[in-house]
Amino acid sequence: MNDEALKKVKDVIIDIESNRRVRMMVDNEERLKGYYEIGRILVEAQGGALRAKYGDNIIKKWGEKLAQEYGKNYSRRNLELMRKFYLEFPIAKSLISQLSWTQIVLLLPIKNENERNYYINQIILNNLSVRELRNEIKNKSFERLSYANKNNIKLITDTKNNNLTIEDMIKDPIIIETNQSELDEATIHRKLINGVENRFLELGIGFALVGHEYKLKINSKTYRIDLLFFNIKLNAYVVVEIKSKEIKPEDIGQLQFYVSYIDKYVKENSNNKTIGILIVKKKNKLVIEFTTNTDIYVTTYKLVNKNYVLSS
Repeated sequence: MNDEALKKVKDVIIDIESNRRVRMMVDNEERLKGYYEIGRILVEAQGGALRAKYGDNIIKKWGEKLAQEYGKNYSRRNLELMRKFYLEFPIAKSLISQLSWTQIVLLLPIKNENERNYYINQIILNNLSVRELRNEIKNKSFERLSYANKNNIKLITDTKNNNLTIEDMIKDPIIIETNQSELDEATIHRKLINGVENRFLELGIGFALVGHEYKLKINSKTYRIDLLFFNIKLNAYVVVEIKSKEIKPEDIGQLQFYVSYIDKYVKENSNNKTIGILIVKKKNKLVIEFTTNTDIYVTTYKLVNKNYVLSS
């Protein structure tokens, strides 16, 4: 039985490797399907999913043989990963075609299905590289989601109709990398602007800068919005105000004023309702409870060194 199963694995490997020689490069989707199939064969050879969780000597023996014949891609360690891939990942053409094996290996240690789905969605929506995915996991982006229902994150099957909301994007805290222990508000503005222009994912996806210190003229008085964005995914203007101190009731009042103005005088009828985000150094739950409406979101920022590891 096991000899027959080993032969099946070899047949899949030969197909993968021969295709690489013919095309000079393996099609990513085909490789992942091959790895998934190897995982399935391994699980069946071990007597099913329940037994496969505990493993046995099959992988050790096969890993030694296959690595000698076909290279380190089929070592014991990689066979274990292929088995785990089969046991824990949904098999879907639309999913496999958008992930690389290295990305899958980074995702495999994540046991929480909602967390794993979140990062897979980020790969699909943002076309994340391996380095960017590694940073998102290191930065604990899922854990810092402050508003989204983190117990019900489904895999995205249609990037054009994904029903994303601002609540799926906002993190708390927002990470700002710097070697300084304090930053003034103007510097934070620049950090956020530069970040958005360089695929900064802390604010979310789809942000385009409309204006910095965006001017509003009302009668004879001039007001300035810290940052005004338009979010393509949300089809809405997003007003961002930054305060390098603890939140105060007047901060939210000011933001609500700006949101109302943009809603009335700037946004088009085809746009969704304007969103306000207040980024502060420190929250005050009581202030937020009694002054925030449904269009205003409050989060904090955290200054970190580039070599940091974010603690839970």
